[in-house]
Amino acid sequence: MRVVGIIPARYASSRLPGKPLLSIAGKPMIQHVYERASQAKSLDWLLVATDDPRVKEVVEGFGGFARLTSPSHPSGTDRAAEVASDLSCDLVVNVQGDEPLIPPALIDEAVLPLLHEATLPMGTVCRRIVEPAEALDPNVTKVVFDLQGFALYFSRAPIPYVREGVEGLGLPFYKHIGLYVYRRETLLKLAKLKPTPLEEAERLEQLRALEHGVRIRVVETRHDSFGVDTPEDLEKVCQLMAEGAGFRDRGSGGL
Repeated sequence: MRVVGIIPARYASSRLPGKPLLSIAGKPMIQHVYERASQAKSLDWLLVATDDPRVKEVVEGFGGFARLTSPSHPSGTDRAAEVASDLSCDLVVNVQGDEPLIPPALIDEAVLPLLHEATLPMGTVCRRIVEPAEALDPNVTKVVFDLQGFALYFSRAPIPYVREGVEGLGLPFYKHIGLYVYRRETLLKLAKLKPTPLEEAERLEQLRALEHGVRIRVVETRHDSFGVDTPEDLEKVCQLMAEGAGFRDRGSGGL
């Protein structure tokens, strides 16, 4: 196996208890994520990493693969790393377990650079922001990257800061989408490191990689994804499913 997708799925959630098993359009959320991710052409294998036997049972019940992990992991990355430590593969794709509308093509776009460039340790994706309110929303993570497409910084703040009088530059804002592709050895290395100052300040675990000098290749996509963190998010996704709608390509316009 060259590329393995791992979907971390923690049962407990302060705002949505039992989140992976919440019903959306007649299926548990984790099944929607699994079925969409399994359509990605770049994945050789896909499995769920969970801390709860109930999630494992449901996944295996619909024909998926799942492994139990320690309940003490502080993040999905740590949960994915536990599973990856027992796998023989080149790349590990961390697919968020609470994004039931994730486009399969989004996964393929993130994986492609690491398949073609053996020196890339890590990759992720972003989408150009078209709604000004998103740039100001602290729940939307923003990213800036260099001219070669490597991340310079991730923040909940609107970055880059555009000073008065330079609006004519037309600098875009980019939403970071929390899908990660790792060299297996990079993932295992990061999981062993302690949280870093910027990571803890922003509560963004990808900053741990940057603070330790790990380069992250950022791919711009026209696709979008949507995480379910609150009852309101769940209601929105249920509505989209009922309407038969997912995330369509977004326009290339910026702020």
